[in-house]
Amino acid sequence: MATVITVAQQKGGAGKTTLAANLAAALARDSRVALLDIDPQRSLTRWAKLRMQRAGGVANVITASDVSGWRLRRELEKLKEAHDVVLIDSPPQIDTDARLAVRGADLVLVPVQPSPPDIWAAEGTLKIAADEGRPVRIVINRAPTGSKLREAVEADMAARRLPALRATLGNRAGFASAFAEGLGVTEAAPRSTAASEVRSLLGEIGLTAEASAR
Repeated sequence: MATVITVAQQKGGAGKTTLAANLAAALARDSRVALLDIDPQRSLTRWAKLRMQRAGGVANVITASDVSGWRLRRELEKLKEAHDVVLIDSPPQIDTDARLAVRGADLVLVPVQPSPPDIWAAEGTLKIAADEGRPVRIVINRAPTGSKLREAVEADMAARRLPALRATLGNRAGFASAFAEGLGVTEAAPRSTAASEVRSLLGEIGLTAEASAR
């Protein structure tokens, strides 16, 4: 049975879709990976279509689905049966689909930019995960290097004992460039700092390319 990771955050612009895409691309090297896009914007679905059209032999195969609503639970079970990892890009608000996506997850990742509004917005998602008894981790995303605000936010999260990962993703152009080509940074620039950050994140949650293969 697959490992299900739901990427959730109520605040827009936190990098939820980019995170899901890069994790999927990195894991697809050695695992059967599926994407379930239930965000109404369907940006992850468009990335997957672009991947099929432009990536050619550079990219590994990733299954993509955008089923939502009453068919969501059945679609998730179907994807779990045929894949090793399923990544869900959830809606940027608390609704039935978002709760189902959290309920069905083995791990909920909450991307936040290092700013107070992002941390405040994450509180609702953290509560849903707690209510559903799901493991949850905050991922600092688009983090500037040497920022006093970032240091203050990290200190605040530590003081409040929020469940943050040590691994962070920097504010790097490589993420956007790879996304625009239907790729992840581990494919477009495997030796880059951005790619190293993605691999470190996967290692911390126990889903390195090797560990995820089944």
